[in-house]
Amino acid sequence: MAKHSELSKSVMTRRQLLSATVSFAAASMSGYAAADISDPVILGRKGRRYLWMPDWLKPPENIKWGDTHGVAQDARGRIYISHTVRPSSLSRDAIVVFDWKGKFLASWGSEFDGGGHGLDIRREGGREYLYHCDIAHRIFAKTDLEGSIIWQKGAPEEAGVYKNGSPFIPTNIALTAHGDFYVADGYGSNWIHQYDIKGDYIRTFGGTGTDPGKFQTPHGIWVDNRGHVPELAVADRSNHRLQYLTMDGKYIRTITNGMRQPCHFHIRGEEMMVPDLDSVVTILDKENRVVLQLGDGYPSHVNENVRQDFLPGKFIHPHSAKYLHNGDILVVEWVPIGRVTLLKKLPG
Repeated sequence: MAKHSELSKSVMTRRQLLSATVSFAAASMSGYAAADISDPVILGRKGRRYLWMPDWLKPPENIKWGDTHGVAQDARGRIYISHTVRPSSLSRDAIVVFDWKGKFLASWGSEFDGGGHGLDIRREGGREYLYHCDIAHRIFAKTDLEGSIIWQKGAPEEAGVYKNGSPFIPTNIALTAHGDFYVADGYGSNWIHQYDIKGDYIRTFGGTGTDPGKFQTPHGIWVDNRGHVPELAVADRSNHRLQYLTMDGKYIRTITNGMRQPCHFHIRGEEMMVPDLDSVVTILDKENRVVLQLGDGYPSHVNENVRQDFLPGKFIHPHSAKYLHNGDILVVEWVPIGRVTLLKKLPG
C-alpha cells in the first residue's frame, strides 16, 4: 500500500508539472501568434527546457513558404525570414517580416524569388542593414530593413578562381564587429571571400577538399568571439565537421564531436548553436563540447511529405536558427513547404 501511495504521489507530481507547464506556456504566450499548446511537447532537460511550437510564424494567405532558409532579428525585435517562395505563391516576396510576438508586418524582396537563403543583420553607423545570399541568382546583397538595395554582387573576378566557369553560389555571410564580412561559396566552388565594409574585395581562401583548410560545402560561416581573439567558424557540411580559421584564413582546428551536417551558427553568451541538416539542433559550450541536442528526428524521411506527417518534437532539416532577444530559439527548416518552429524557453 505504501508503494502504491508513493507511486500515486509521483504520478500526481508529474501531472502537476505538466499542468504548471501548460499554464505557464498559455500565460507567457498571451498576445503571441496562435499556437496549439493543449498537448505540449517539451524538449531539453531540467534547467534547459523548451516548449515545441511548430509553425509559429505563418505568412498571410497570398504568400506560400518555400524552403525556409534564413532568419534574423533586428534591435526592435522584428523577425525576418528568408525563403525560396513556393511556385503556387501569389506573392513572390522572399523576405517576410514579423514582430517579436509573431504578428505579420510586411513582405518584400521579390528580386530574391527562388533563391532566398542566408540572412543576417548588422548595425552600422546607427542604422541596421540586412545581408542576403541568393542561391538562384548567385548573388549576395546588402539592403536596409525595408528592402532597398544598397549594393549586390556576384562572383569576385579579383579572386581569379572563377575563370573557367566554376560556379559561384553563395550560402551565408559572416559579419565582423569592425565592418569586414566573409562570403561562403557553399553551393559553388567551396571558396570563402573576404570584403571590407564598403563591399570592396580583400582576399580569398579555402577551396575544395578534405584536408585542413579545405571544404566540401562550407554552408555556414560565423565570427566566434568567445575566445581571447576572434576566429572564423565554418560549417563544413559535407565533410561533417566545423573548421576554425584565423580572420585572414589560416587553418586552426577541426571540430567533429556532435557534428552530422552542420549548416550554420548563432552565438549567445558562451554557447554556440548549430542547426544541423541531419534533423537536430546542437548547442555547444565555450570549448565546443556538446551540452544539448534538441528535437533529434534522425533519420528523417518526410521532407517531401505533407505537414500532417511531420512528427511532434522532431526536426526534419534545420537550416538556420536564432536565439531571439528573450532567449527563445527560432528554427527554420529546409522543407519545400517551409517550417518555422519556436522553442519557447521554460523556467526551471
